[in-house]
Amino acid sequence: MNRRELLGAGVLGAAALAAPPSAKPAAVPRFAHEGKSIRELQALMTKGALTSEVLCAQYLARIDTLNLKGPELRALIETNRQALEIAKALDAERKAKGPRGPLHGIPVVIKDNIDTGDYQQTTAGSWALYGTMTRRDAFVVKRLREAGAVILAKANLSEWANIRSSRATSGWSARGGQCKNPYVLDRSPLGSSSGSAAAVAADLCTVAVGTETDGSLTAPASAQGLVGLKPTVGRLSRAGLIPISERQDTAGPLARSVEDAALLFLAMAGEDKEDQRTLGTAAHQVDLAKALDPKGLEGVRIGVARNQFGKVPPALEVAEQAFADQKRLGAELVDVDGVPTSHELLRPELRLLLAELVAGMDAYLAARIGSGTGPRTFKELVEWNQRHAEKELRFFGQDLFEEALTVPPVGSKGYLQDRAELLERTRTKGLDLVLEKHRLEAIVAPTIDPPWVIDPLYGDPTCASATSAPAVAGYPSLTVPMGHVWGLPVGLLFTGPAWSEATLFKLAFAYEQGTKRRKPPSFLPTLGAAAFHLPGAEPAGE
Repeated sequence: MNRRELLGAGVLGAAALAAPPSAKPAAVPRFAHEGKSIRELQALMTKGALTSEVLCAQYLARIDTLNLKGPELRALIETNRQALEIAKALDAERKAKGPRGPLHGIPVVIKDNIDTGDYQQTTAGSWALYGTMTRRDAFVVKRLREAGAVILAKANLSEWANIRSSRATSGWSARGGQCKNPYVLDRSPLGSSSGSAAAVAADLCTVAVGTETDGSLTAPASAQGLVGLKPTVGRLSRAGLIPISERQDTAGPLARSVEDAALLFLAMAGEDKEDQRTLGTAAHQVDLAKALDPKGLEGVRIGVARNQFGKVPPALEVAEQAFADQKRLGAELVDVDGVPTSHELLRPELRLLLAELVAGMDAYLAARIGSGTGPRTFKELVEWNQRHAEKELRFFGQDLFEEALTVPPVGSKGYLQDRAELLERTRTKGLDLVLEKHRLEAIVAPTIDPPWVIDPLYGDPTCASATSAPAVAGYPSLTVPMGHVWGLPVGLLFTGPAWSEATLFKLAFAYEQGTKRRKPPSFLPTLGAAAFHLPGAEPAGE
């Protein structure tokens, strides 16, 4: 989840947007495969100009240079010591039998709240789970291995997916430290899938897997110049994900292009008997050839939800250019009302999430830990943190964890009433009504405000975001780069009805191909004149 969505929408304060004098970019060596797509890497491996073993070794060398050294991105918590061995075996298989598919030999990073049944830890960034190894792969990881992907590393994240404290700092975990935004290093990477996004943006891997409850995947994708898909809840199995909410949790792809995001999504999709919501989802399979249509915006009606916008003027300029671009590419845009804002959903969503957190964590910990060491219930986890406050609570506390123990539990009258009201507000009287009333394929708005300065003392500020309505409804949303503000990426969020991933890929691909807004990161230590639009500053939207 994204804690900012639960604290209300607002305007970023002047202090958050101000910047010290300009600084030169950090010294970052060039990378032989900078920005290369899955398709480009596969072409090199097919003609024998590259092997997966060499590719993985090159990524690992870059990780060694950038993760804990140089700009110290802290995007990754640990690398897979078996990666080169796995890659070598996949190279031999390719030579003998040909590739399994587009992900054969491709290095993928996995968020550290997704189980991997190997030597890598799965801890949600917390020392509380360190050393209690998971027994098997999460279903989405199992699918990736079957597709021939190499699990290269586990990504840093906002600890416990950013639901431990109301004063948390996005991208910080006790185990991984503070993840940085590779575009401007003192700016927030946003969301809890911060490390997964930073790893892709900085070319520490080809693609990565994140998770989202509310904004945790789409927000860091927006802030770090990436494509990020939050699928319909249940489209990807949640088995093996450290939970917050059975209603809202999902894994999803992070990539530098819509095509790569689609390929990663398709590799993870599949019906899983351990997650009943995935049964029957094969009927919603994405036809990649139809989804990747550069003319996909022609003749399409799209709603613009202006009540989701923030109030940062340069970001609004970039958004207006994005809408003009969609019209130029053939779409018909209409302004719409009725999509609930994060501020309107704030309190009932939080109550539900906290109740579901207790129930979900109790089940997950009991299955994972059994009679071994470590917390076996959510209450024991809260107590563990209290006993180890010097390691876990030194920057901010666990007030949300403690509140979770006091809210009406799952199944109670209060819980069921809140759940019914939220689903009605976001589905029947919200997204469904708006989409049907205006005959829309999708709704668009800026994904989230530009990234703010990392502040370990006060945590994240409030901000405007369009992620909450689809998150609470369980509907898909996809963010794609739409430009930059002071050198910081901002994204455009496409939201559709349940099971509309194919449509969202089509719309986003057409927009991406018609605009080409993404730029690689510059690794600036901080912002300079551009933040104030002084002479020589980068124009908004460029």
